[in-house]
Amino acid sequence: MPDGRQLADRVLDAVNAHDLDRLSTYYDRHAVLATPLGVCEGREQIVRYWESMFKGFTDMAMTVWNRVECADPGFSEWTMTGTHTGSFALPDGGVAGASGRRITVRGCGACHAKNGLVVAHRDYFDLLELYSQLGFSLVPG
Repeated sequence: MPDGRQLADRVLDAVNAHDLDRLSTYYDRHAVLATPLGVCEGREQIVRYWESMFKGFTDMAMTVWNRVECADPGFSEWTMTGTHTGSFALPDGGVAGASGRRITVRGCGACHAKNGLVVAHRDYFDLLELYSQLGFSLVPG
């Protein structure tokens, strides 16, 4: 049965392959994914989150540059890169249309496992850095 470390690696591999079907097999049906872009509760919401990211950044990739070798949680530091070629969901429920801009954002993630599935996944990255790279206005109005 895979532990958090093994599942974190599998999730990252599936993310880099943009493979939603494979991703869905790694999460418990009641799993929770928390990111700066929002909290997803349940496998269906988690798959929709990744689908939105893949639509927004069709060449998105996450390059791991540090892996903590412990069973649970599986913890990785990574750099996310991609080109904003499509729309993706924002935390306020809005949608960000394609800007054509490249992003490079460093972050980290932790996956907790139970019974061979991810039950909690947390990704941390600087949302202000992402928004700045996308050219979003950071001042209302």
